[in-house]
Amino acid sequence: MKQEQIKTLIDALAASDLAELEFSENGSTLRLVKLAALGVAPAARAPSAARRAPRQALEASADPTAAGTECLAPLHGVVHLQPAPGEPPFVRQGQAVEAGQLLCVIEAMKMFNEVRADAGGTVQQVLVQSGQEVEAGQSLFRFA
Repeated sequence: MKQEQIKTLIDALAASDLAELEFSENGSTLRLVKLAALGVAPAARAPSAARRAPRQALEASADPTAAGTECLAPLHGVVHLQPAPGEPPFVRQGQAVEAGQLLCVIEAMKMFNEVRADAGGTVQQVLVQSGQEVEAGQSLFRFA
């Protein structure tokens, strides 16, 4: 599929009353789902940011400065808490984090999506395990 074609499908879904759209062509399938259909409020939507090609990133919104704040998964996929097997995790329980710091990566459709903290704070609890499949809106980290 061409990027131009994907953009057209995204625009068509946005302009329609449909909750989701699935398109298949030449053995490839693209499934688009509106955030409202997943039960995620549009205001909680994560802005996308460019990363090394061909990967793209989504930054999850987490405000660790508020007591008991949780960082939620911005999409469905497999969470990776470390850059590679055998390497230390991006963050650990009890660790102080800064705004913009990488918390984990979620792999979805062979794309790696970064989840970053919006503000500084301390990781109170890591709520998922590396390699675990997570749903959009699922809690990943709790901040003190």
